[in-house]
Amino acid sequence: MRRGVMVLGAALLLGGVGGAQTGSAGGKVPLATGTGGAVSTVDLDASRAAMQILESGGNAVDAAVAAAASLGVTEPFSCGIGGGGFMVIYLARENRVVTIDHREAAPASFTPTVFSENGQPIPFDQRVTSGLSAGVPGTVKGWEEALTRYGTRTMRQVLAPAILTARYGFTVDENYRAQVQENEARFRAFTSTTSLYLPNGELPVLGRRINNPDLARTYDTIARQGAKGFYTGAVAEAIAATVNTPPVAPNNTLNVRKGNMTPADLANYEARVRPPVVSTYRGYTIYGMQPPSSGGLTIAEALNILEGYDLAGLSEVEAYQRYIEASRLAFADRGAYMADPEYTDVPRNGLLSKEFATERRGLIGPRATPSSVPPGDPFRFQADPSTPLRPAAPAGYEGNDTTHLTVSDAEGNVVAYTFTIESIGGNGMVVPGHGFLLNNELTDFDVAASHPNVPEAGKRPRSSMSPTIVFQNGKPVLALGSPGGSTIITTVLQTLVDVLDRKKSLADAFAAPRFSQRNSATTGVDLGGENTPLGQGLAALGYAWAPTPQIGRLTAIGFGEGGTVTAAAEPVRGGGGSALVQTGR
Repeated sequence: MRRGVMVLGAALLLGGVGGAQTGSAGGKVPLATGTGGAVSTVDLDASRAAMQILESGGNAVDAAVAAAASLGVTEPFSCGIGGGGFMVIYLARENRVVTIDHREAAPASFTPTVFSENGQPIPFDQRVTSGLSAGVPGTVKGWEEALTRYGTRTMRQVLAPAILTARYGFTVDENYRAQVQENEARFRAFTSTTSLYLPNGELPVLGRRINNPDLARTYDTIARQGAKGFYTGAVAEAIAATVNTPPVAPNNTLNVRKGNMTPADLANYEARVRPPVVSTYRGYTIYGMQPPSSGGLTIAEALNILEGYDLAGLSEVEAYQRYIEASRLAFADRGAYMADPEYTDVPRNGLLSKEFATERRGLIGPRATPSSVPPGDPFRFQADPSTPLRPAAPAGYEGNDTTHLTVSDAEGNVVAYTFTIESIGGNGMVVPGHGFLLNNELTDFDVAASHPNVPEAGKRPRSSMSPTIVFQNGKPVLALGSPGGSTIITTVLQTLVDVLDRKKSLADAFAAPRFSQRNSATTGVDLGGENTPLGQGLAALGYAWAPTPQIGRLTAIGFGEGGTVTAAAEPVRGGGGSALVQTGR
C-alpha cells in the first residue's frame, strides 16, 4: 500500500538514520527506516516477537498481540495479563479505524464508598497495595477480540514467542532491576512475589538470565483454550483468591486489605469495541480513544484550542506557552467530566466543539496562568444543553508506569496499543502459580462521592492512555502513544505539536525535554528542560517547574512518501526503546 504524506514529508522521518535490517543481532536501536512492516516497543525481545509474526505473514494486529505478550514477560512491572488497555487499529483494506476498550472493571461488590473507612479516604499507599485496588483484568479478552475480529493468526501462534521467552529466559537490564528495587518493600510483603522477583531473597542480578515458568504455563493455557482459559477455571479462581486473600508473608508489616472479587466477575468480563474519537487539526484527522480513556477527548480539545494560533510562525517560547495553557484548560475539563460513558453522560460533542475551544482559548493570556483553572461548560455546546453541569473534583492519582507499542504491516494496517497494570508493580501481588502481577487500576477512581468517576459496580475507571493515529488525505502519517499516567496526554500532545506544527523529526521530538501542565500551579519538566533556553524563556513568563526524571516513554511510526516507514522509540528514557523495520518489501 502506498502511504501518502505531504506536509509532514521528510521532517517526520529520517533524522539522519538509515534503514535497519529486520531482527538484527545487535542491541536495541531507537530509530529504524524501511519500506515494509514496522515495530516500536520499549524492549528488543518484544520488537523481535512482533517482527517474527510479520515475517511469517501475520498482520499488524497479530504482531501487536505477540509484542504485548512478550512485554508481559520482560516488562512485567508495567503491563501484563493482570491488567488492561486500549487499542486503536487502522484497517487498510476497509479504510476505517476501530478501537478496543479492554480496560479493567470494578467487581460487582464495589460501591462509591469502597475506598473510605470511618468517613475518610484510605491512604493512597494502602489502597495501592491491597486486594481492593485490583480490577477485573481485561488484557486477554482484548487480545482475543482483536485476533478474532481483525487478526490472521491464532492465539497459539502469536503467544509462541512469549512462551519461549518466559520458559527459557531473558537478560535482566538496569530498568528491570531498578523497578524491583523500587518495589522491594512491597514485593517482600507477598510470598508469591518474593519467590518470583526476589529469588533467594536478593535483587535480580544485572546481566543474568531469568525465566518465568509459571507464566509460560499460563500463556500455554491461554494459547490452547483462548480467553476462556483465563476467565474461567483454575486461573480465574486463583485471581479471585489472590484478591480476596492476599498471599501476605509471615513477617509482613503492611496493612494489606482484602478485596471482594468473584469468579463470576471474571467470567462476565467483556471487551468493548467502541467508535474512535475523531477530530481535525490543520488538515489532519486524528483518531483516539473514547472514554473511559480521557486521552482522545483531552488531546482533541487541546488541539482545537491551539488551532487558533499560528504555532509554526511563533517563537519557540511563544508556541510552548500556548501549548502549556491549552493543556491546562483541557485538563480542567477532563477532571470535571470524563468517566465511564456507561455510567455518566460525558459531554463528548461539547468537548469536541470548535466553538467551545474558541471560548476556552479566550482565557489564555501572554503569560503563565498562576494556578489551576475551573472547568468550562461544554454542555452549552451540545445539541441538548439541558444536562446539568457535573461538579468538579480533584483528580485521583494515576500511576506513571504503563507501556505502549506501535506496529504496522506491509499491507498498511496500523496498531497503536497502550496497556498497563497501573503503578510500577501493580498492586504488588503475583497470582500464585501463574506468574503475573495484578493491577491496582481501581485507584484511578475519584473518591469524591459526587464525581462522575466515582467507584461503582462493574465500572471502568477513567484512564489517560492515549493511543493515537493521525491521517492526512485519508492515509496514516503518524501513529504514537506513551506510558506515564496523566502525563501520557501531555506527552502525546507535545509530540503532535512538535511534529505537525514545529516540523521536528521524530528523532528530535523524542530527544527533547517534555513539559507537562495538568492544571496545577507547577509544570512538570524532564531531562533538565528547565535549564534550556526554552525553559528559561518560559520561566520568564512566570512558569514554575516541577522537575522529574522522566515524562513519558514514547513509541511511534511515521509513514512517508513511496511507502517509507520510520519506527521510533526513546533514545534515553527508560533505557531506550527498540525500533525495527522490514527492508526490501
